[in-house]
Amino acid sequence: MILCQLTDLHIRAPGSLAYGRVDTNRFFATAIDELAALNPAPDAYLLTGDLTDFGRADEYATLARGVEKLGKPAYLLPGNHDERAAMRRAFPGFAYLHTPHEFLQYRIDFDGFALVALDTVVPEQSHGVLDAARLAWLADHLDQTTPTIVAMHHPPFITGIGHMDRIGLLEGAAQLEALLARHRNIERIVCGHLHRSIQARFANTFASTCPSPAHQVALDLTADGPSAWRFEPPGYQLHAWLDGRLVTHTGVFGQHAGPYPFHGAGGALLDGATG
Repeated sequence: MILCQLTDLHIRAPGSLAYGRVDTNRFFATAIDELAALNPAPDAYLLTGDLTDFGRADEYATLARGVEKLGKPAYLLPGNHDERAAMRRAFPGFAYLHTPHEFLQYRIDFDGFALVALDTVVPEQSHGVLDAARLAWLADHLDQTTPTIVAMHHPPFITGIGHMDRIGLLEGAAQLEALLARHRNIERIVCGHLHRSIQARFANTFASTCPSPAHQVALDLTADGPSAWRFEPPGYQLHAWLDGRLVTHTGVFGQHAGPYPFHGAGGALLDGATG
């Protein structure tokens, strides 16, 4: 089972650019084509928030067309750029989004492991929160035996990128860690928001963030660094369930030279010398 994580798509209305520069729709189209060409292809997709740029109906309509082209089951989470009601309207057939409670939280059971999705959104705010109601829901949807991936948009740890930490998970991280520490079956906490690949130890497991298939947050570990982004290689993550454990690979989109062999026709390691 291969679960492909995409995050921070920031889909716009057709013909519109994010920040006046980023053709996020084109980047998503490229991602769809390249992921379809993977062998083996992902079995399902997990989209961990900031799926649109402003949570508008026309942005979600564009997103919905792209998600359909993925051709596999897709599990969506909102981020701080999303709007829950508009998201639900755009995906009427996604039953897991149409729950009676306010938050877009759900559990999906796969063969061998479970995915539990948490909603960290505070409407019209950039930071995230896990309040008592959301944490109580999580406690009710965890068990003590099934290997579990917990997915959320805002990472529950300080990253060192100051301007992003100021709009990180500002409430509930300590309570989440205490709750998850009581469960030895949490395989991973997977997040978005940072537009970079970052890992940190958390409870009895570790938490990670995923790069964006479009633009990346600038790598600047100074506390007062500017809020800025870069055209670094766009990326994704593959979470593969292999031999009873979760193995994660970070990939990049785009055309790159290779692959080239390590060994020659006789099986010897190529030494790179030229005649």
